Amino acid sequence: MKMTREEALEYVRPSLKAHRYEHTVRVTDTAVQLAERFKVDVKKAELAAAFHDYAKYKPLDVMRRWIVNDRRLSKDLLHYHHELWHGPVGALMLEQEIGLTDPEILSAISCHTTGKTHMSLLDKVVFLADYMEPGRNFPGVEEVRHLAEKNLDEACALALKNTIVFLVGKERTVYPDTFYAYNGLI
Repeated sequence: MKMTREEALEYVRPSLKAHRYEHTVRVTDTAVQLAERFKVDVKKAELAAAFHDYAKYKPLDVMRRWIVNDRRLSKDLLHYHHELWHGPVGALMLEQEIGLTDPEILSAISCHTTGKTHMSLLDKVVFLADYMEPGRNFPGVEEVRHLAEKNLDEACALALKNTIVFLVGKERTVYPDTFYAYNGLI
């Protein structure tokens, strides 16, 4: 599938609120910078980042049906906050709707919120770009940005740790893949 950055962003624009579209553009820019820095396929990083939040505002019943009906999706997702659903569901929607079949891009879209065990370099780039894009402002993000100047794994590990600590502090569940991603990096 051949698609430019502009075409991908225009495809997702109608599915996103204005502030989420602006976030998506910043994530795409950040993913390109990280891909160049860490010698990852820039085109794949650009497309995965442009598509990463495609399903963010899809109706919950639609996403639930995808999880229930598609054997490739873990049914465990249903037991965790619905904010986690848009990555894996979005990847499959894009596969069906536009014929996106690149397994690396689909993986990066799918795990951009939770991480997963044995993340590829592309998975890490998109996960980190989403976490640290310039519009993000929360405790710990500057340290992650600093680490991302030199070490992708250390930056991802800290981002995962920050996420786990935040969720535990709010007494919220943590999706197991987030623990697996963290454990795999330290």
